[in-house]
Amino acid sequence: MDIKRLKLSEDSSIKEALELIGSERVRLGVVLSKDDKFLGIISDSNIRKALVNGFKIDDSIKEIYTKNPLTISLKTSKKKLLELSAKTDIYDFPVLDDEGRLVEIRSIASILNQKHKNKVILMAGGLGTRLAPLTKNTPKPMLKVGKKPILETIINRFLNQGFEDFILCVNYKRKLIEDYFKDGKDFSANISYIRERKKLGTAGALSLLKQDFKDSFIVMNADILTDLDFSELLKAHKKSKALMSVCLREFSQQIPYGVIELNKGFVSDIKEKPEQKFLVSAGIYVLEKEVLSFLDKNEYLDMPSLIQKLVSLDSKNVFSYLVNEYWIDIGRLSEYKKANEDFVL
Repeated sequence: MDIKRLKLSEDSSIKEALELIGSERVRLGVVLSKDDKFLGIISDSNIRKALVNGFKIDDSIKEIYTKNPLTISLKTSKKKLLELSAKTDIYDFPVLDDEGRLVEIRSIASILNQKHKNKVILMAGGLGTRLAPLTKNTPKPMLKVGKKPILETIINRFLNQGFEDFILCVNYKRKLIEDYFKDGKDFSANISYIRERKKLGTAGALSLLKQDFKDSFIVMNADILTDLDFSELLKAHKKSKALMSVCLREFSQQIPYGVIELNKGFVSDIKEKPEQKFLVSAGIYVLEKEVLSFLDKNEYLDMPSLIQKLVSLDSKNVFSYLVNEYWIDIGRLSEYKKANEDFVL
């Protein structure tokens, strides 16, 4: 949406506003100052109330538009936006940058109707040994978080963001997964499978892909719950022009002791229980089809090895994307318990 087409000034007439609102899909106009400072919005509701209260069609909108309306930032996630819309019954939101200038109008309708051609590959073949004995008879992706298997929740979250095509990499107790999801029609999705006959690793399983990918595709471990906006991830990946993007999380660890710094054998400083911070892989990736040429069919390869291979060829082959949204890996019992506290589905 070109916001210039929605632009009005305080001196614009009610008639001008009415004509603008009636001609655009977004049902509002934006009121800007002469130097393009955002002042407010005007909707058909503002106009109806004004006309009922005696305003004329040629009067200016200066006294009737909504000043200081509800706005969002560029960082507002789709989930937060949908929650905000449900609470307020507002469907079109002005998006302001850090300087308070209008960037765009984000419409709930466009979000709900957005469809992605990008395929999503979910790695669901692991043994889940760290969650034993829970995984003795149940593959890890089928463990329930709330009332649903975690894999179902993951797929639903992608569906809510407009992704429909899924490939599940399965191995351990794969029949339980395949019998539950089948071809995906019961979940309003398209689901196919990569069946590992031996352990191939997160990257090696991709060597069994038969599809000819035309678009970037997402690869994610099937034990992760996140509020990540995957559309924004894809945009950032495309902009980077990299062959692969790796999502990162900030991980902090506190040293439980006083850490000593030495200078030629003498103590120069002591830091009591310092905290160290690292950037770690979040188990979410975006790949271009060219990456598949670096894989040997049906041979084991993990993601770190693939990343190292790509980086060794060109330092700009692999882009990083920091995940600030909610993220949890249920690979360990403590995280699995926490996920069940966070989600009542």
